[in-house]
Order: sequence, then structure tokens, then C-alpha cells
Amino acid sequence: MQNHNLYALFQSRFPADETAAFIETPDGETILYKDIDRLSGHFLGLFEKLGLQAGERVIVQVSKSPAAMMLYLACLRHGLIYIPLNTAYTVAEVEYFARDAEPALIVGDPAREAEFNNLRDRLGIANLFFLDPRGKGSLMQAALAEGPLQHTIERGADDLAAILYTSGTTGRSKGAMLSHDNLASNALTLHEIWGWRPGDVLLHALPIFHVHGLFVASHCALLNGSKMLFLPKFDLERIIELLPQATVMMGVPTFYTRLLGDERFTRDLCRNMRLFISGSAPLLPETFRAFEKRTGMAILERYGMTEAGMITSNPLEGERIPGTVGFPLPGVDLRIADENGTPLPANEIGVLEFKGPNLFKGYWRMPEKTAEEFRDDGFFISGDLASQDETGRVSIVGRAKDLIISGGFNIYPKEIELLIDELPGIDESAVIGVPHPDFGEGVVAVVVPKEGAAPSEEDILAALKDKLARFKQPKRIFFTDELPRNTMGKVQKAVLRETYKDSFKG
Repeated sequence: MQNHNLYALFQSRFPADETAAFIETPDGETILYKDIDRLSGHFLGLFEKLGLQAGERVIVQVSKSPAAMMLYLACLRHGLIYIPLNTAYTVAEVEYFARDAEPALIVGDPAREAEFNNLRDRLGIANLFFLDPRGKGSLMQAALAEGPLQHTIERGADDLAAILYTSGTTGRSKGAMLSHDNLASNALTLHEIWGWRPGDVLLHALPIFHVHGLFVASHCALLNGSKMLFLPKFDLERIIELLPQATVMMGVPTFYTRLLGDERFTRDLCRNMRLFISGSAPLLPETFRAFEKRTGMAILERYGMTEAGMITSNPLEGERIPGTVGFPLPGVDLRIADENGTPLPANEIGVLEFKGPNLFKGYWRMPEKTAEEFRDDGFFISGDLASQDETGRVSIVGRAKDLIISGGFNIYPKEIELLIDELPGIDESAVIGVPHPDFGEGVVAVVVPKEGAAPSEEDILAALKDKLARFKQPKRIFFTDELPRNTMGKVQKAVLRETYKDSFKG
């Protein structure tokens, strides 16, 4: 019987030369492919000692490091369900996820040890350890005290590998359940269509707490037996230094605008590169054209979402058209539909719906919400507005939901609005995303003060500082006497987006 454990797939593709490098960091740390089994095996020893069972959840909110990658791989091997959280979340925000997922283990940043200890005591979390940005801390101490084990637990195709929490426009964050086969199918497809070849080196500057950095980038490198030049975060100096050593880079649009802003970024610097990939937020056509003019290379833009990984991609061979996200991946059925799920003709705008082997298993402990998001024929309703031309090429034109994507991170306005509305002197608020030259979209709050009150932008921002992750905090706050509404009383956010669309120009 085939073991569908994703780690078993990776292991089967490790290079024959076990001394090949898997990770190299700027400070000189190197992990070889022969080290992966041993280092992740130490975590297996700890999991055994703690009595962790396959199917239990592990919440991880730590800085990017080689040790964090080994922890992820160990969770796969042991059959645990890995739940990565954005490092910008406050511990107050982490509490929601912990209550919802009921993890058997939480791994946090020791810089917030006291807050995590309080969280553990409040919720009765059985196991809490810490891992710092250098890969040190109580987790490593405990793991290295155990002899490395070498098991890779049998998993079925539909057994869960990860839960990724995603934002909607209303209500609570939802945990998208992704199986071992969901992740494997997507990784194998991307590895093939993006033409990974022997000797490819990945420049990895993305975070590893969401799909792009953890699944798309790292999984492709593992399947190819490639080396990753592993940066803790985007660092322009380091990127410029390392580009001549790399062949593939994945990034959010911000990466490419920042590179274009530096005169050292030249065609010659990119002479060894074969592929630049962009995703997580829309790439502006002007960025695409400026990049192509500077380097002679066209950025490959693709489209995906938490619930499925990647769904479409521009072609490796063939024309990459700015403003489009290419064609459905092999094995993915995609349609543009009206509100009833009826397919629309080519070039008409509707809601993008799809299904395929990469499509998630539903939302954790939300069967009714899961049912709402699927058609009877199994198609998932993405909530994104799109069109598809006669050739099958897809263009994303907007979102049916009010989701904001800033710097590649999903933000839902309702969470921010509820906090603003609770502040003294505030009658109501509306939060929108408007074009931002660096982040794709910038968060803007439009606020109606109570009669006689005069709250300031500074007051509101200060009040939100410790309640929201930094990427969710509004970059601008505007005041108005009333919010525009339709005849049903619903706030017309499209009107607000048009009114404040130039907030970040100039």
C-alpha cells in the first residue's frame, strides 16, 4: 500500500548525492540533504516522548529559520497537522486559533514567552515550547536531548497535513484543511510546468507561514533536490548579492518594485536566472513592463489561494501577458460563472469557480460554511471576479468579497471595523483597500465621528497598535460625515474605493 505521507514523496526525490546542500543561510549555516532525516528525526523523538498522536494539531508561530523548516517536515513525518501562523499576529489573535484548533503543541517566539505562558495557562495547552530566529530555544534543547527517530507514519490520501487559517469578509477566520495529496498534487504539477531542472537554485526570501513560501517555493525545491538560499526576509542588499548564484526566485510584487528601484539591479546581475515568479497579490502591468525592459525577462505571474495552493499559471514557454494569471493548471477544472453557478461565455466577468486534486477538504469544524462555498457539482466558489478568454487565459478583475490583499497578506475589513467602532468618539467606520505602489493594496479606514467628538488619526492608530498585526493596521484614516449607502442601507465600498483610490499617490 502506498504511503501518501508528503514527506515520503520528498524523501523519494532527495538527490543521489546526499552531501548536496538543501539550505544555505546568510550567516553561513548549511543543511545538507543527508541532514534532513536526522534533524527532523530529533523532533520525532520529542513528539514520541510527549505522546503526540497522528492527527493532532501543532500551532507554530516562529521566525523563519532552517530549524523551523525541519519542524514542519517532522510534523509531516509524524502525521501531525501543521498550523503555521503569521509572525505579526499578536498573542491575543493567536488565542482565537488555539481555541479553535485545540493544539496538542504550540511553538512560539521566546521574545513573547510571558504572554504565551499566560495563554497556555488560560487554555490548558499541554505542551508549549519556544524557537528563536537563530533556531535556538527550549524546543531545540528538548529535541536534541532525544535520539533521532526514523519513522514516517503511514498517511492516506485524504489525511490532513496542514490547516491554514484564511480570512473572509465577515465572521471568524476559517481553517482550510489541506491533505497530504492536496499538497503533493499541487507541488508535482508546479515542479513540472515550471520546468525545474537539475542544478536549479532557489532564492527564498518569502515567509514560511503561508502557501507561497512554505508550500509553493519549498515544496518545489524539495521535489527537485535543489538548494535554497534561505533569507530570513526580503533584504535588498542580500538579494542583489545572491542573485548571481540563483536560477529561480519567487516573490510578491513588492520584491520586484524594490529591485527595480535600485540601479544595481541590471540585466547582467540576472544573467544566471531563468525564472522570476510573482504571486500573492496582483502584479501591476507597469511593473511587469519595467522589469522586462530592465532584465530582458518576463515575470511569470500565477494565481492561487489558501484553499487550493496554485490554480492557474502563465506559461513557462509562450507569451506571458501582463495583467493576466495564465491558464488553469493541468488537472484543474475552472469556469467563470454567474451567481447561480451557470458558466458564462468567454470574456464575460463572473465569479471564478474551480475544482481539482489540489482543492482543500473543507473548513475546520465549519461544515455549514464549507457547504456554502461549494456547488452541488463540487466546484469551489472562489469569491474572485474574473474573465477567461477564448484560449482559456484567465484575468482576475476584482473580488466579490471585500477581502484586502496587502503585501501578499489577506486582511478582512470587518475585524478592523469592529475594533475602530468600539473606540471613544467613533460612530462607525468602513475599511477598504486601495492601490498602493509597494504593497499592492493599502488599508484605509473611513471613519464617521460621533456628534461633537473629534478623534484624530493618531489616536485611532495608537489604539489599534497592540490589537492588530502590523500588516492589518490602516495606513491612512479619513474622516467623513456619513458613509455612502445603497437603498438597502449597505455601505457602498466601491464608492469609497473610488473616492480614496489616490490616497497613496505622490
